Amino acid sequence: MIALLASVMIATNAPAAEVVATCRSMVPEDAELKGRVILRSRKGIVQKEFPYVLTRAAGETKLIADGQSVTNAVGQSILGTDVTWSDLALEYLWWDDFSYVEGREGESVHGQVCSVIAMKRGDREVRVWVDRKTGALMQAEEMKGGKAVRRLWGTRIKRFGERWMANVMEVETLGSGNRTKITVEELK
Repeated sequence: MIALLASVMIATNAPAAEVVATCRSMVPEDAELKGRVILRSRKGIVQKEFPYVLTRAAGETKLIADGQSVTNAVGQSILGTDVTWSDLALEYLWWDDFSYVEGREGESVHGQVCSVIAMKRGDREVRVWVDRKTGALMQAEEMKGGKAVRRLWGTRIKRFGERWMANVMEVETLGSGNRTKITVEELK
């Protein structure tokens, strides 16, 4: 999940590895998140809503959605929403193959100047926008054939103890006509 601890200010010429390391440091290593997943039509009409609990401890991530254990099935949506395991666990941030996306440096998301990094594993690619000022993940896009097919972005942040984190995120499968909202109501 998108989180902030403090201002870090990433240098414009920082290596991609430094940007990725800073972004990774914003994600809690051991935590329990509780919230809701809400599938809505483009007009905002709620079609599905259910609770989730994501637990990350000792390098292992577990996800319970609507009372059911969810396994990490690559690219598979959770209970018919736009949300996948990757969206909730942000697993792509730990992929080892990453580099700047040429010609995309300095793009902004919600007014924040970002570094744009391509994260790759096998035939999967996710592009991430990392705020240069804070190191926070601002947006992510799953790519297929060089085109974005899914997008995740934070819309609201909240303080949970000492950590600032996006407590409302949107996920969209581009062209689906739906959007799914992820809320974080508790972070322990």
